[in-house]
Amino acid sequence: MELHPEVADALAAGVPVVALESTLIAHGLPRGRNLEVARELEATARQAGAVPATIAVVGGAVRIGLDDAALEALALGGGFAKAGVRDLAPVIARRGSAATTVASTSVLAARAGIAVFATGGLGGVHRGARETWDESADLSTLAATGIAVVCAGVKSILDAGATLERLETLNVTVLGYGTDRFAGFYIADSGHPVPWRVDTPGDVVAVMRAQQALGLERAIVVANPLPPDEQVDPALHDRVLADGLAEAERRGVRGAAITPFLLDRLHRETGGATLEANVTLVRRNVALAAAVAAAAVAVRA
Repeated sequence: MELHPEVADALAAGVPVVALESTLIAHGLPRGRNLEVARELEATARQAGAVPATIAVVGGAVRIGLDDAALEALALGGGFAKAGVRDLAPVIARRGSAATTVASTSVLAARAGIAVFATGGLGGVHRGARETWDESADLSTLAATGIAVVCAGVKSILDAGATLERLETLNVTVLGYGTDRFAGFYIADSGHPVPWRVDTPGDVVAVMRAQQALGLERAIVVANPLPPDEQVDPALHDRVLADGLAEAERRGVRGAAITPFLLDRLHRETGGATLEANVTLVRRNVALAAAVAAAAVAVRA
């Protein structure tokens, strides 16, 4: 594991640090736009008073914080695989390069001593999981990793209700930021309530400190919804998603292929609205994560 000097210095000096995942950059956005967004997210963290630590595997080494050359290679190089926790060892053994998922970023950030992580949406329980058993590894990883994850809920193509049930079973704390409703990723409200509400970064830090004092090595999910005026039109979203699910069934699209299939269809059929919503929600999550990291440092001072 290699820490960027700025990240290492910040952690040693007690300066706020926010972890950022790299799968969005390498695999989730169009080439060119992805580099713009990567730089924008790091700038957002800095503007909010935190040092950004984008995490990826580069040439067989885990990198906690990327220099501009590595960030450009991640976005434009095309040679980065997608690595969950189970993939890290094979990628490293082959001296390969990979973008990290929510699960692997969480594990690596926590091991580096970073307490707060910002992402877009969590993976979760897929629709139809009663038959397929299709559930993201994000959930079991969060159940064993002590980190606060600021997100916009779970990706809206998933079963939000079933995901909340699994998070409850796994004893993962879920907080709604400024809301009593669980964020729905592209849409503000998933249709489900959250068990707990927080309204300030200090409220989040209080939960983090209490959990740490109890010795509970589990993640805290901070679900930060898009404002209603910035969400994708819910009726359009639901119609396109329903059509996409029916088309996936007709084509036999299943397993790992279903998520990119549905996300691509949403992007095309909403005229790019989902892409812009994705960028907006990640930017807002990074800003909130930086504020939480800063509040955590202030409490320790």
